[in-house]
This record gives sequence, C-alpha cells and structure tokens, in this order.
Amino acid sequence: MSVLLLYLFRDVGFHEGHYQPGCRSSPAGNHSVVLLQDAHTDGSVSEGGEEKRSPGAQTSVSVCFPQQHQVKEQQCSEDKEEDQVIYVLPRSDRQALVLQNITSSYDEKIVLWKPDSPEHIEKNKEVHFYVNASVIDEVKTKLKESAIMYTVMVENTQDLIDQQTFNNTSVQRSTASYYEQYHSLEDIYFWMEQMVESHPDMLEKISIGNSFEKRPLYVLKMTGKEKNATNAIWIDCGIHAREWISPAFCLWFVGHAVQFYGADEYMTKLLKYIDFYVLPVMNVDGYDYTWTTNRMWRKNRSKHANNKCHGTDLNRNFDAGWCGPGASTNPCFDTYCGPFPESEPEVAAVARFIRQHNSTIKGYITMHSYSQMVLFPYSYTTDKSKDHEELERIATLKLIKENDRAKVTLQNVEGKYIFSVPAEAEEWKHMTQRSRRIRRTYGFLLPPRLIKPTCSEALTGVKIISAHIVKNT
Repeated sequence: MSVLLLYLFRDVGFHEGHYQPGCRSSPAGNHSVVLLQDAHTDGSVSEGGEEKRSPGAQTSVSVCFPQQHQVKEQQCSEDKEEDQVIYVLPRSDRQALVLQNITSSYDEKIVLWKPDSPEHIEKNKEVHFYVNASVIDEVKTKLKESAIMYTVMVENTQDLIDQQTFNNTSVQRSTASYYEQYHSLEDIYFWMEQMVESHPDMLEKISIGNSFEKRPLYVLKMTGKEKNATNAIWIDCGIHAREWISPAFCLWFVGHAVQFYGADEYMTKLLKYIDFYVLPVMNVDGYDYTWTTNRMWRKNRSKHANNKCHGTDLNRNFDAGWCGPGASTNPCFDTYCGPFPESEPEVAAVARFIRQHNSTIKGYITMHSYSQMVLFPYSYTTDKSKDHEELERIATLKLIKENDRAKVTLQNVEGKYIFSVPAEAEEWKHMTQRSRRIRRTYGFLLPPRLIKPTCSEALTGVKIISAHIVKNT
C-alpha cells in the first residue's frame, strides 16, 4: 500500500523585524470568488470578485443550522496586550534549553506550534509558540534576560480567529464560496448529508464508529458513476484539531470531484479506476472544541483513569513504534501517546476499517498542516521501509514539484533528518508524508482567503499520487 501524508499551508512571507506594539487589523479579509462554476481541471479556480477587507470581527453561521459557533472573543484596545505568536531562532544549546523550559512551564498559556514538543527544540531550528496575553510580558522578559532575540509573528491572534469563524449566512453549500470558508463540525455533518442526497450515484455515507464523546465518525465513499473500480484510496483530515485547513481540503476535494465529474477529465478518469474513502474530520471532539472553547487545542478529548489532563495525540496512538522517541507519556503534553496503542476510539475505528478493507485500499493519504517538506517512513528508525524507493519516486514526481512555488524539501521521516515521531498513521500504513507549504505569518490561523490556493495545489498533488497508485496496482 502506498500512503501519503500531505501538510497544507501557504506562505505569504515573513521577515524578522521590529515589533510595533498595539492592536491592528489584519490585512486578510473576505474573498468573494466563483469556484465551482468556473474551475480549471488542474484544481485552480477563477475569481469572480475582488478581495475585500473583513467588515468586522463577528462570527456567524448559516441560518440553516440550529446552532451558532463562536470562539471566545477578546476586546482589542491600545492599552491591552492580545494573544500573540512568537518566533525565535535559538543560536546556542543554552538558548534552546531556555526555550524548552519556557514552553513547558505555562500549561495552556503557551502552546508550542513548531516543533511539536519542547524536547524537539534545538539550536538553529525555528521555534514558533502561541502566548496567552496574561503571560506575554513575563515571557518576553525571560527571553530578554537570556539574550534571546524574538519576533512577533502574529500580533493579535483574535483578528485571525474572527476571520476564520466568519461565515456568510447567504452562502449555500452548492456554491463556490462555501468551500472558501471554514465550517464547524455540525456544519460539516450537515454538508455530508446534503452531498449524499444531491449525488447518490457517487457518494455513500458510512459510519465507522464513534469518538470518545460519542460523536459519529462518518466516511464518504466516493465512486465513479460507472462503478467499475475495484481498488480504493483512503483520505482522512483533521486528525489534529487545530489544523482547520485539513478538513477544509477534504470538503474541497469531494466538492470538486462530484461537481466537476465529466468536466475534469483527469479526476473523472481516476474515479473510473479507483474509489475514495474520505473522512472529513477524524478528531471530531477536538475539532468541535476548537470552535467552542480553545482554538489552539490539538489532541482529542479523551480522559483516562488517573490522568489529570484531557486528550491524546491521535497521530501518535497508532500501533507502530508506539510511544517511542518523539511521543510523550505525560497526558498533559500535546504529544501524549495514550495508555496503549489504539486506546483512542477514533484511532481504533480507522484502524479497524482499514484492516477490514485491506485487500482493496491501495493508498492512504492523511492531511496535515504547518510544514514545508516531503517526508516518508520510517520515523522511529533510520532503516528504509520496504516501499522506500516507490515512495521517494512518488514524492518527487515532476508535476508535484512544479506545482509548488515555495521550496519543498524531500526528507525521510527518520531521526537523523528531522526528529523521531513514533506511532503515526503514516508509519502504521507505510505512507509517504508530504508537507505542504506553511505560512509562517499565520501558522494554524490561515485566513479563509488562502483556502483556495492551498487546496488547489493540494488537489493537484492528490491527483498525481492517485494516478501513480492506479498505474501500479
């Protein structure tokens, strides 16, 4: 089985410089487009309007839904600090140690964005971390006392959160701009229902289990209208709750495939030979929590006996090199691997479904964000996987490289190149891991106006990988 992990993000440029304190509005705003009425077959789209600044920081969702979702708001004023994201490049082992201590000493008031955990902070490697307003002054003082230079990547995170949670209530699910917005879990459930009702000849909704908080895990099986395919590819999104661009891609992928069936010859031909199982949100509890309570939450929401903290990193709970270097046994860490392999119902449900369909599923793609490299197994050893040559060949396909205007690095997911990451989905299924471009200015708070270019590029990559699987199975 060939497997790919795509990392989604876009880069608008980031330069170290002086930080001017005070609140300001982000330049990103609403983006009026016509996507599904006028789309190119390579996944790019034509714009039907000009970019406009956001009219405000209000959060609203379609009136078709019984509930509205809104992340906690903060009032912005000239004399009040806001939550910020800090960028640091440690120049010595001592500075790296200081950063390790800082980023592990404030519980949820500091959230490490890059790398995944404090122990991965090293000299001459970028460190990005989200800082709650209540400790910003204290953190900056500690950095200055240790002669560590820093830059503010995001001055007011609430501006970006407000943009992400703004939904145009007049937008219907069949229109282009629906796919250029982020959507709550409830919205996504409703979207799945409507898509299956509108395209019963191509889509089937399958329940594969429930989450820790008993939310259903729904997979869309997408087939060509000819029903000739004998093999399939699995795609899951949203394994990490805060990576909102990941579920946005799964919606984009399905929406494009069904609405341009016949018009997009490349996609239509793929569906003639292969089906797709698409799980739009794997971490349903965590994703919902990011909409209602904590935008920076990463794990699921499980609570195991004797644990004082909630959540397990689903991507470190698979039964492959489980809980080795790169994972944590501390339930309060973002990289907590759980009490045992497949302890989390979300992971167990996916693993069970894959095993049940092991004879037909030939590819496994899992969507992530926040990186800019091509990665493939193994992560917990420097040994090459049995699929190494094929995965390297897939990862360097000419069209994928040409599609990326940003620099993309090809690397093994092995300790000597990056860092050890045990028990991940890509290890469990011997997958390739392809990191999509990251916008260092935005991190996990990618504005809605960048959904289109990010997903368009990822769509091209998925098509190419899928074509390779079709030709070689």
